[in-house]
Amino acid sequence: MLTIDGSMGEGGGQVLRSSLALSLMTGTSFRMTNIRAGRARPGLMRQHLASVEAATQIGDADADGAEIGSTSLSFRPNGVCGGDYTFAIGGAGSTTLMFQTVVLPLLLSTTVPSTLQLIGGTHNPMAPPVDFLQQVFVPALAKMGARIDIAFERYGFYPAGGGAWSATVHPTKKLSRLELVERGEVRSRRATAVAAQIPSSVAVRELTTLATALEWDRNDCRSLTVRASHGPGNALLAIVESEHVTEVFSGFGARGVRAEAVAEGVATETARYLRAGVPVGEHLADQLLLPMALGDGGVFRTVRPSTHLTTQIALLELFLGVSITAEEESDDVWRITVPAKT
Repeated sequence: MLTIDGSMGEGGGQVLRSSLALSLMTGTSFRMTNIRAGRARPGLMRQHLASVEAATQIGDADADGAEIGSTSLSFRPNGVCGGDYTFAIGGAGSTTLMFQTVVLPLLLSTTVPSTLQLIGGTHNPMAPPVDFLQQVFVPALAKMGARIDIAFERYGFYPAGGGAWSATVHPTKKLSRLELVERGEVRSRRATAVAAQIPSSVAVRELTTLATALEWDRNDCRSLTVRASHGPGNALLAIVESEHVTEVFSGFGARGVRAEAVAEGVATETARYLRAGVPVGEHLADQLLLPMALGDGGVFRTVRPSTHLTTQIALLELFLGVSITAEEESDDVWRITVPAKT
């Protein structure tokens, strides 16, 4: 049984979720200690426990220590099974992070299509929104030969949750090599501000601030009023569509946070990406490592590696023995090379 220190790297839930996915795909049992030791409230929270339970279900696994607040967990998979699954997180826990825990095992370790119904948070701080999965992550996997269909149903914001969406995962035997070294011509820049049960003026202020900061055409920025949600919420999305890749940058409104501050944060991240001239943004970078390492590898260019990316590199070396290299090419431009799985 592999022993993993959950405080490694960024010391958050990513270490747990990636370990669960790798365990399912390699058949390697593990014991993790110090779960989420790098967070203010260490141990398993509800959304992390939901990922453990989802992994346990699809992998017919045994899990010891799977309870709220637990800082250690033993996980023993017994084989991944495709099929129809419903995963509901109580409250507004991120369904997108839970999806990323199980999607690669269902894609690479089964022989029948799987359908997933996910209920909970769809647009959460510190997690990719469903829009990111639809427009960025899934298309990147499609370049490697994967086929995943996503159908969005209902928004779920913190703290009410209640969002819903579904995904159909079509298994494949192998993921091909991915090379994303050039962004190509930027074809469109647009933004959407989503407002649910809050004044529409919030969305208008966000879009005005974003368009001004990035010097985007205000006509390419639209507001979306959501009426069918379980509670109030707000999300701001900036989408940059280029010849070879699309990137989505997001920010979320919260009580006491000015709309202008939300927009400024999204504008800063978007401007950094555009300035660097790379195809892969900060968040997509660490999410590409697992599928690439489990497939034919590849190379991509991105901004300076985050602690999430360096943590993924260390975890993949632990599970798979792969040596992923990160080389600085120029200021805030890095080349990440992933060897093919042996």
